[in-house]
Amino acid sequence: MKELSNETKKLIPRYKLEKSLLEKKEEENKEISTIHVDEFASKVATFYEKLRMIVDWKEEHLIRRTAIIRKLKRRFVEWEIDENISREKMAEPLVLELIRGGHFPNDKIEETKIDEVQKVIEKYLFIFKNKTEIKNKREKLQFYNWLIEVMACEIEETLSPFIKENALIDFMYNSMKEKIVLNEKLVSEEKITEEEKDTQIYIAVCQALFKLDYPIISYNLLKKKYKNWKEVNKDELSKISQNIVDVWKNIEKSFSHPLGNKFYTICEKYDTPYLLLGDILAEENLDELLKKISEPENLEILIRKAYNNRLNTLKKRLFRAGLYSTLSILLGNALSLIILEIPLAKLITGTFKPITILVDILGPTFLMFLFVSTIKLPSKKNLNLVIIETMKIVYETKEKDKYEIKMPVEKKFKSFIKFIIAFFYLLGALITFGFIIWIFNLSGFPPTSMIINVIFIALITFAGLAIRKKAEELTIEEKKEGLLGFITDILLLPVAGVGKWLSNKWKKYNAIAAFFNALIDMPFSFFVEFLENWRFFLKEKKEEIH
Repeated sequence: MKELSNETKKLIPRYKLEKSLLEKKEEENKEISTIHVDEFASKVATFYEKLRMIVDWKEEHLIRRTAIIRKLKRRFVEWEIDENISREKMAEPLVLELIRGGHFPNDKIEETKIDEVQKVIEKYLFIFKNKTEIKNKREKLQFYNWLIEVMACEIEETLSPFIKENALIDFMYNSMKEKIVLNEKLVSEEKITEEEKDTQIYIAVCQALFKLDYPIISYNLLKKKYKNWKEVNKDELSKISQNIVDVWKNIEKSFSHPLGNKFYTICEKYDTPYLLLGDILAEENLDELLKKISEPENLEILIRKAYNNRLNTLKKRLFRAGLYSTLSILLGNALSLIILEIPLAKLITGTFKPITILVDILGPTFLMFLFVSTIKLPSKKNLNLVIIETMKIVYETKEKDKYEIKMPVEKKFKSFIKFIIAFFYLLGALITFGFIIWIFNLSGFPPTSMIINVIFIALITFAGLAIRKKAEELTIEEKKEGLLGFITDILLLPVAGVGKWLSNKWKKYNAIAAFFNALIDMPFSFFVEFLENWRFFLKEKKEEIH
């Protein structure tokens, strides 16, 4: 029998709390009123939401929050158009719409949650109204988007608390704080503080463990800064509102920290043991588990079972990611061709050949398919490494592993070496983009379509490599790169770099999403609401017939 680590002992009660709250909620739901939406209207709305998944493809864990953000922004636009629309009853139609769309279960959420969501909305409206003035229009828009996205995170948590996820994040965060150390030069020359280090570890853990994005991590950082963020009183909220723009700017800086990628690389490599431990705690009887995992033999069996389950799930998730991203690109290319490329080509060259249309639509789509279909899953050797690493975090050990973060490599290079590396990086970019343009030229692409499709290719390469990276979710073993991998990196990384830059600067690059938001989303939501009210009216009329 081995001694469990203190952090493991603290983690188990938090999972027990989550399970007990769920059981209590199930019992209460039998007695208290829950939110109900019409099943037929819900099926119609759910179908639309699935269509939206293809149109503006997001990772699965972001789909629900993306829907909340979309619906919040639509309501903010409605306020801008009509000032007479009441802001006091915004929560109820929002929650009903989310349940209709299948983002939350029907007949499971208590009616009292509507009041809680309304308080959340009012809090953020107060912050926006009482913040310090932002003169720069672009900065004001960025802050506005950030605040809505953070609001969406709190609404999601209000309707479906993240108890297990937060417990596991804290567990890994505390573990990594002990293991990650900064090189002396970073402390003495770069003046990296302990607070900076802790913030970077927290961000890296959130990104590695649950692939959390900028809004939800921002929300978590706000809760860490203001311990009573969820229950803040009006006086405190007034003070926070005055400082919120500075807080936002500091959070922005944290995400662009020069060492951020180094912290992430370490956390991403060693996140598998924490994920598997979370799976074990979620599946097993917690009253018996403490004694059970004290025996290494029992723990090994549980790790193998959790690893195989997660591996099967990973295959399914990668398939769905590939399917939705490929369909999204196919639709995006088709719409871009119809509303932008062909009209521009007719103005300039007057022609658009059939072969050009075929390559335009299928070329980028095939590229994404190629990225997804050539993904390699971890080898059998990886499982043994995972078992060892999991036992290191579950049991108390005399010596902790240390992961040192050193000075960025580029700062060590002399100017001449930097120039040579930059030259070869640029050469790789020229070769790849040159080849792409040559293919487009052979297919008879007009200049305008070449520019549009080069942008598409860069974005697809970035997205494709990001999906391939997800296949390494369970990988701890060192990945061996051969000559082919080295050449591929030289040719593709510059293109992916351009795609990343475009993605960050132009996050709304999705013509179909814009089309759906402007012309379909609002009328469709009104139609579904009308359909539900109509069904309710017919039901009442039926009850009157005796």
